[in-house]
Amino acid sequence: MVDDKERNMKCLTFFLMLPETVKNRSKKSSKKTNQSSSSSSSNGSSKLPPVCYEIITLKTKKKKKMAADIFPRKKPASSSSTTVQQYHQQNLSNNNLIPAPNWQGLYPTIRERNAVMFNNDLMADVHFVVGPPGGTQRLPGHKYVLAVGSSVFHAMFYGELAEDKDEIRIPDVDPAAFLTMLKYIYCDEIDLAADTVLATLYAAKKYIVPHLARACVNFLETSLSAKNACVLLSQSCLFEEPDLTQRCWEVIDAQAELALKSEGFCDIDFQTLESILRRETLNAKEIVVFEAALNWAEVECQRQDLALSIENKRKVLGKALYLIRIPTMALDDFANGAAQSGVLTLNETNDIFLWYTAAKKPELQFVSKARKGLVPQRCHRFQSCAYRSNQWRYRGRCDSIQFAVDKRVFIAGFGLYGSSCGSAEYSAKIELKRQGVVLGQNLSKYFSDGSSSTFPVWFEYPVQIEPDTFYTASVILDGNELSYFGQEGMTEVQCGKVTVQFQCSSDSTNGTGVQGGQIPELIFYA
Repeated sequence: MVDDKERNMKCLTFFLMLPETVKNRSKKSSKKTNQSSSSSSSNGSSKLPPVCYEIITLKTKKKKKMAADIFPRKKPASSSSTTVQQYHQQNLSNNNLIPAPNWQGLYPTIRERNAVMFNNDLMADVHFVVGPPGGTQRLPGHKYVLAVGSSVFHAMFYGELAEDKDEIRIPDVDPAAFLTMLKYIYCDEIDLAADTVLATLYAAKKYIVPHLARACVNFLETSLSAKNACVLLSQSCLFEEPDLTQRCWEVIDAQAELALKSEGFCDIDFQTLESILRRETLNAKEIVVFEAALNWAEVECQRQDLALSIENKRKVLGKALYLIRIPTMALDDFANGAAQSGVLTLNETNDIFLWYTAAKKPELQFVSKARKGLVPQRCHRFQSCAYRSNQWRYRGRCDSIQFAVDKRVFIAGFGLYGSSCGSAEYSAKIELKRQGVVLGQNLSKYFSDGSSSTFPVWFEYPVQIEPDTFYTASVILDGNELSYFGQEGMTEVQCGKVTVQFQCSSDSTNGTGVQGGQIPELIFYA
């Protein structure tokens, strides 16, 4: 027989006194209850009123439930209850919300209850006046929550040098960026926008919120293009983000002319200007570099409240002018551009002309060695080529193929087959699309010498290609002669550190596919 101690080890018994009185029950139940009560009062407790007990047995090994399991989230029964998402949206512009009565019971997790406090004056024990004079915004905060989310806030409120201030002024942070940081600290949500991501990165760096800073950098990397690469280069150096700096250089090198012609180039600081002008791998004509430097100088004069004169442009450029490799320009570009700009002195202009023409070249302050630029890579997708008497013929039909890469690259052009019947000239319209959207196209001519070699046809500017997405490469050739065509095509090609995958395109109406046809090469920078 199991003794009482062993039974107690196996189960836990609770005696719950029920609120019902004996008089509301039937006489039979009342009689049994009185008997039970009298027997239990044999130890001197007969004066206690009769009560009824219910025995409930619970297993001790039952798994504990979390709050979210016991109280699953339900939709509020009335319209007066507000969801967490509604609080988030309202709190972005209204920091004086009064939650519904017993609002804590609406949300099963501490994260959701904590989120209600985001930008909310309820229980706020500190306020921030954020933004420059004339554009400030007063935002509430809760010291404990902020200290948990940032070591800077912890030191500010609970450190040895903590100051007990009810209001803190932060003039160097944008209010929208500060709100984005608070939303992450309170709600564990990251909501970034293109126009405030740099300001948010600054706030995350200032208050040491590393995960938010990493998210900002990832956002900037995915939105990186030739239009904003120069500005992001400047900011990445300021924020000490080497990975982002490297990605910026990749874009600037490959799409140098687009980057130099962008509005963002004129917004960079002098140190960044110098680093770009020194760049050995800049893939641009030197006349484009020269014109970009003059555009920057014009904007810099405005920033310094200087008159827009040739003298002041040269003044703000300073020694950076000599980083432009003017002697490496084509003679026509120099004669019609730099020589007539007025920025160069008469002696400098004469010496550079002599550099072009004289056998004994004068010494120059300008760098006279041409930039190396980037070496294009070629991805060849066929193992062999051939020709036949009845193909490959061109009558305005499209040859097309789809491809995807595993790393960001910049497509500079295509390699195409030429005539199999001797020398011939072709007119080629090349095009690059993504999901039907044209990213780049060009119309040009190329001359083939009758060999089975491929002949490059270039886009005006290299086109940025993102990884793990299929793009469509197309060409429409116009020529009287039959050409070579590829065969034994490969679905996957390893080219250096880049893996390229190919698949057939529905745009192809002239027979080109994975196994054979035209567009044997992709020419790219990586």
